[in-house]
Amino acid sequence: MTTLAAACFLVTPIISNAYTVKSGDSLWKIGKQNGVSVLELQNINNRSNSIIYPGENLIIPQSISASDKQLMAQLVHAEAKGEPYAGKVAVATVLLNRVDHKDFPNSVAGVIYETYNNGAHYAFSPVKNGAINQTADNDSIRAVNEAIAFRGQGQGSIYFYNPNTAVNKWITNRQVTIKIGNHVFAK
Repeated sequence: MTTLAAACFLVTPIISNAYTVKSGDSLWKIGKQNGVSVLELQNINNRSNSIIYPGENLIIPQSISASDKQLMAQLVHAEAKGEPYAGKVAVATVLLNRVDHKDFPNSVAGVIYETYNNGAHYAFSPVKNGAINQTADNDSIRAVNEAIAFRGQGQGSIYFYNPNTAVNKWITNRQVTIKIGNHVFAK
């Protein structure tokens, strides 16, 4: 019976949890610990600012699953190897922005494994060449967690590319949001 109850708990989605604010907490710290963004914490708790007080109760929305975080970290590692840490965070943010954008799949795996032209083109080259299957380094894992904590507070980028290696030139017509390392981010 215990196994059955545990199995039901694992497959039933958890919508939210309660959290009691402790001294020294911030929405950013709480979000990072729980894998949710500051913006999500503010929205679900009807906040227009980030002021919190010890002893008050906050609702913690459902976070991104551990397997989705791992998949994101593997893609960040493959796409942004050798790039500055800020570039890794920006790549992870692009993934999250795509999940939230109406023109892309609404799941992490859907965004990462998306193909075009009946599977002839991949959204991300590491999926096609298998580099996504490499183990993510600590910086990539940390970058994913940071991107999740600040979700919705980026520059709205839904694309990134290296202008020195990009084959498809349509991407160069997108509005540039920021350049970090060898990557150009755009929307």
